[in-house]
Amino acid sequence: MQLKRMPKKKRLPAGRVALILFLCQMISALEVPLDLVQPPTITQQSPKDYIIDPRENIVIQCEAKGKPPPSFSWTRNGTHFDIDKDPLVTMKPGSGTLTINIMSEGKAETYEGVYQCTARNERGAAISNNIVVRPSRSPLWTKEKLEPITLRNGQSLVLPCRPPLGLPPPIIFWMDNSFQRLPQSERVSQGLNGDLYFSNVLPEDTREDYICYARFNHTQTIQQKQPISVKVISVDELNDTIAANLSDTEFYSAKPNRERPPTFLTPEGNTSNKEELRGNVLSLECIAEGLPTPVIYWIKEDGTLPTNRTFYRNFKKTLQIIQVSEADSGNYQCIAKNALGAIHHTISVTVKAAPYWILAPQNLVLSPGEDGTLICRANGNPKPRISWLSNGVPIEIAPDDPSRKIDGDTIIFSNVQERSSAVYQCNASNEYGYLLANAFVNVLAEPPRILTSANTLYQVIANRPALLDCAFFGSPLPTVEWFKGAKGSALRDDIYVLHENGTLEIPVAQKDSTGTYTCVARNKLGMAKNEVHLEIKDPTRIIKQPEYAVVQRGSTVSFECKVKHDHTLTLTITWLKDNGELPSDGRFTVDKDHLEVADVRDSDGGAYTCVANTTLDMVSASAVLSVVAPTPTPAPIYDVPNPPFDLELTDQLDKSVQLSWTPGDDNNSPITEFIIEYEDAMHEAGLWHHQTEVSGMQTTAQLKLSPYVNYSFRVMAVNSLGRSLPSEPSEQYLTKAAEPDTNPTAVEGLGSEPDNLVITWKPLNGFESNGPGLQYKVSWRQKDGDDEWASVVVANVSKYIVSGTPTFVPYLIKVQALNDVGFAPEPAVVMGHSGEDLPMVAPGNVRVNVVNSTLAEVHWDPVPLKSIRGHLQGYRIYYWKAQEGSLKRNRRHIEKKILTFQDSKTHGMLPGLEPFSHYALNVRVVNGKGEGPASPDRVFNTPEGVPSAPSSLKIVNPTLDSLTLEWDPPSRPNGILTEYTLKYQPINSTHELGPLVDLKIPANKTRWTLKNLNFSTRYKFYFYAQTAAGSGSQITEEAVTTVDEAGILPPDVGAGKAMASRQVDIATQGWFIGLMCAVALLILILLIVCFIRRNKGGKYPVKEKEDAHADPEIQPMKEDDGTFGEYSDAEDHKPLKKGSRTPSDRTVKKEDSDDSLVDYGEGVNGQFNEDGSFIGQYSGKKEKEPAEGNESSEAPSPVNAMNSFV
Repeated sequence: MQLKRMPKKKRLPAGRVALILFLCQMISALEVPLDLVQPPTITQQSPKDYIIDPRENIVIQCEAKGKPPPSFSWTRNGTHFDIDKDPLVTMKPGSGTLTINIMSEGKAETYEGVYQCTARNERGAAISNNIVVRPSRSPLWTKEKLEPITLRNGQSLVLPCRPPLGLPPPIIFWMDNSFQRLPQSERVSQGLNGDLYFSNVLPEDTREDYICYARFNHTQTIQQKQPISVKVISVDELNDTIAANLSDTEFYSAKPNRERPPTFLTPEGNTSNKEELRGNVLSLECIAEGLPTPVIYWIKEDGTLPTNRTFYRNFKKTLQIIQVSEADSGNYQCIAKNALGAIHHTISVTVKAAPYWILAPQNLVLSPGEDGTLICRANGNPKPRISWLSNGVPIEIAPDDPSRKIDGDTIIFSNVQERSSAVYQCNASNEYGYLLANAFVNVLAEPPRILTSANTLYQVIANRPALLDCAFFGSPLPTVEWFKGAKGSALRDDIYVLHENGTLEIPVAQKDSTGTYTCVARNKLGMAKNEVHLEIKDPTRIIKQPEYAVVQRGSTVSFECKVKHDHTLTLTITWLKDNGELPSDGRFTVDKDHLEVADVRDSDGGAYTCVANTTLDMVSASAVLSVVAPTPTPAPIYDVPNPPFDLELTDQLDKSVQLSWTPGDDNNSPITEFIIEYEDAMHEAGLWHHQTEVSGMQTTAQLKLSPYVNYSFRVMAVNSLGRSLPSEPSEQYLTKAAEPDTNPTAVEGLGSEPDNLVITWKPLNGFESNGPGLQYKVSWRQKDGDDEWASVVVANVSKYIVSGTPTFVPYLIKVQALNDVGFAPEPAVVMGHSGEDLPMVAPGNVRVNVVNSTLAEVHWDPVPLKSIRGHLQGYRIYYWKAQEGSLKRNRRHIEKKILTFQDSKTHGMLPGLEPFSHYALNVRVVNGKGEGPASPDRVFNTPEGVPSAPSSLKIVNPTLDSLTLEWDPPSRPNGILTEYTLKYQPINSTHELGPLVDLKIPANKTRWTLKNLNFSTRYKFYFYAQTAAGSGSQITEEAVTTVDEAGILPPDVGAGKAMASRQVDIATQGWFIGLMCAVALLILILLIVCFIRRNKGGKYPVKEKEDAHADPEIQPMKEDDGTFGEYSDAEDHKPLKKGSRTPSDRTVKKEDSDDSLVDYGEGVNGQFNEDGSFIGQYSGKKEKEPAEGNESSEAPSPVNAMNSFV
């Protein structure tokens, strides 16, 4: 049985070449399990040409495996090497590796030779290659005397190196005494032989320390040649030297070095030959001299140079072709060219080949009675010779085996038996080398076994090939089948590729390829199986690549590389610059998916690559950074972010899903958060609801879902400037139906009629239904009874009416949601009542207590609870003002007022009553249905109160010394008027108040004349009415007595005028005119100031006078603190025309101030404290005080001021 066969030939796409190579490696790696009997196999050995360091111990390796473990022996130069006789040689236990201890004593040269290892057990013998052991050599340069070299500028020069022969050959380089490499160029270069070639010399080539060094890498030593001195002289220097050495009669002159065409320094002649072995590096060299320096070109005659394997070295003077093959044989031509001409040289290349494998023999595992073949095919130039050995012995002299037949490069086995087990060696050799391969034939009878570990997990990127191993062993060769899942059928070649080594290949793995696969191996001796698991991962993608950037020197640049990868894999992001590591500079900062370079320099320009790696795949993207000089740049534009994009749903479960997205540009303001919304296309299409918010640093969110919802999601980004537009919606995701999670809320039971119970609830919305067929199970029973629950299932409604119930009885109620999948959890029980009816009994024992003229307190006894027949809402008082003796007759036409007192209160306050009035009231109980019957009417009277202000006050018939006052009585006397009180006082031209006069007037008067007043004098009047309860509000007015009707001035004034007429007329004097103009200007300024003060509402500065002269009892008082007021320019003391400031009808009207129940609470149903008192202070409205009149004294006239000045 042949265990390791090549797969059948199939046409494969180019992308699968690497995969096939991988499978070939897997095939060659399959081995017989070590617990089974098997011949030896060489696993490790030293190289054929083994150069050792003579300063260290010699270690010759030979490792092998087998069952039973093999024993080892060695030959040296073709004869047995007895290691027991040499104390310096030891063999590693359990191994064939030799250690020769030459560091303590002995020399490496003693142990030069050809060594071969043999590993042997009962099943055969394997042999190693012939290992040629040679110590490395690094000889010194031979001593030689080097003469200084002097030459003319422009000449060519070759400095020989001629290093000593070493093992291996040394590496040559030229340096000076300071160990600095000598500079090389198209003009000066080192040849392959180590010599230093000058196409033409220049004066700067003059130096005394041209030194050739030879480095022997094996011994890590460097040998140095004697320094060479070179002097280059110019034409002028040469002429001076010649002239100094010749007589005056002789004439010689060196001519300047002329330009010349190229000639070759190496190789010589027009043609040469070159031989190279297959697989080596072919190196062809042409170095030319000339002036100017020639340039070298290469061509291949009758062919082209291989593009991927051709390289130019040493300024194109050396042509190298790597991995040379026979096809590279031919003529190569180098051309040296300068301005004066060209020259060429042809190199004939012949590629020979040491033997190389076409098909190396492979181990054979056969069961008894089977057939098999060992094939050994090799090629080379010249053609290699094939020879066979058996257990290390040439097959011609090896023990005969009847199952074996030799046919050139093939051994044919027929009907093998256990004794046919052996190790065969194939040797292919020609003059350039040899190949030796061991291949055993092992005859076994074994049932199948699976060598791949059980439950191996394979992880593969989607849309890539997946390879599932099933390494197996058995003899005879088992057949292998693959199955998917617990009960799957055998996988076939139409979708899968079944390789002969047991590997199952899925050419393009998809998400649905995930699962468990079972490999089954069978032969006639038994069966074995193994399960492996396959997971398909999302590919790693760079969704936002770094972008090309042009930045100014000294600024900061940032590259972004956003990567989306499978969240179950670990992602590593690496940044490279020009395909190398980033500079170890603190200016380079890597933060997650950002690379930031601060203080950008010119050297920072280049290509920056983002490499994203997971354990399964790798992607990269690059961007170029260009650095420019700083230029003024416009200020950045700040705006709300651009919408996110590339929304993707992953990890889709019944009640959760992962949403990922790519942020849009933040427009120079960092994103602080993302807002996620959802749409339910099934129940509320087009309506978006808030789902959640996440930090601005996140690009994924785990979202909780409800059953039976067709979700779509969108994302908005938020920065300091606002919210972005929504992203495009994600793909839709329909969750599975489930029973409802919640029951209806706001469950209530209230009767609309005395004999029913109306059960209402807030139904579930479509989002909460969790599935199709939403219904409600409504259940009820009396709270205090022993009845069972009654229930009914209703459609998706919000109300159910239970009929035929007793009046106002408590019920227990519950409403449970259900759908086609099942019931919601058990609902909570709530209490309700059947319908209410009107109360049957009126409150009794109603009592009234009058508190004052405007306030009364009412008390009553509560009604029995059973008679209420509903929810007690309170008690309601109806009260009204009535005329005595006509209470019943005019009740229909009387306006009643209502106050409601909440809950079970049994007393309350009635505010805002009118003093000196007759009232009636009754009380009723109120429930949810309405009012009960009224209690019997109770009547009461309010006592007298202070009156309101007189309705009007006007001043008529002013004379020189008298004024007449007329008035109307108070509109609300609030009792029986007893008298009026009039107070008045004069006001002089400086707004000072004179003495206050107090006058009592009978209550039946409406007119009064004041006599003996001063002429042309302003008076202020204060007038109010009185009852037995006290004084009412006052009304004020001002008036002025008239001037002398004849217009006769006092005598002193007339005398003054006569005296003035007899004096000189000063009105025509210039100084008087100027003085008058100044006075007029001052008066104008004074008028402006007065006008401004009047508009600002200035006050009379007379408070001190009032305090000094007025009677404190009748001084007007402020409403707030009782202090005396001042007269205001804006109201009380405006100038009067022609001695009077009263209106044309000489009346002053006071607006009525009526108390309103709105001031006490709930409109008609006012609110009261728990004790029934009214909420808020009860007080009457005050009239204006005396100091706040509407008139003011007349300001001085400019004419009067002028006259008084004169």
